[in-house]
Amino acid sequence: MWVVKNRKLFYGFSIILIIASAISLSLWGLKPGIDFTGGTLIEVEYLVERPEQEEVASRLASIDPAASVRPAGTDGYIVRMKEISQEEKSAVLVALSLGEASTMIEKNFASIGPVLGAEALRKSIFSIVFVILSIVLYITFVFRKVSEPVSSWKYGLTAIVALAHDIIIPIAVFSVLGHFAGYEVDTLFVTALLVILGFSVHDTIVVFDRVRENLRHGSSGKSFETVVGESVGQTFARSINTSLTTLLALVILYFFGGEATQHFALALIIGIAAGTYSSVFIGSPLLVTIEKWGRKS
Repeated sequence: MWVVKNRKLFYGFSIILIIASAISLSLWGLKPGIDFTGGTLIEVEYLVERPEQEEVASRLASIDPAASVRPAGTDGYIVRMKEISQEEKSAVLVALSLGEASTMIEKNFASIGPVLGAEALRKSIFSIVFVILSIVLYITFVFRKVSEPVSSWKYGLTAIVALAHDIIIPIAVFSVLGHFAGYEVDTLFVTALLVILGFSVHDTIVVFDRVRENLRHGSSGKSFETVVGESVGQTFARSINTSLTTLLALVILYFFGGEATQHFALALIIGIAAGTYSSVFIGSPLLVTIEKWGRKS
């Protein structure tokens, strides 16, 4: 199939994305939310005309100069700031209401200490690492009877490359958005990454499983490259259609869902698109490349 024959072109495109992602992360990193750093989040809604963002920020500066004010919908703001006491919260609400000049209601309030934030960060990193290792072990076990021409552990290695590709790209996009648009990452973002890993490995295993079956049956006289190409062709429509239906639902959620799920939906859109690409255009062709390296050594 044309995917396998033109694999170097797809490798090149992915390498460019990875390099750009690495540059973004090295320059700007990620902007952690209060889930990881600790702090306070307050969401308010104005029942009359919403005041200007600059005016609200200037009134909060006396309490926390680093406070972040971001629009929420058309009638409210989301404020992120240092951890505050109950007395300071009252002062914040007065500041947000512009000295009671505007009618305002509190929609959400959350306060997380720095210790809990650090613990959430550790658990998030552990979850991602644990999931990746579990996936690799699972693939190695499932394909343990496949030894020729590519060993089972190499299927797991290939899956790791594809999975790394799939989570680096959304992380880098949020690095750019964090720098230019103030997007923060929180535990919901980590949840999105775990969903992306699961979705991506599902797509990858579907193609790998077809390769395994074709190697067992009807591959006599065919090269490994031909078998992989045929396997990709047999699963291509299924992978694309499954991803498109999922992406359609996520796009609707992004535009019409609530503020709380918007960033979650965006991370999934980017990750699932990257995962579909890697499963079809990177993972399976990599098996061919590894097999060719094995024959040369």
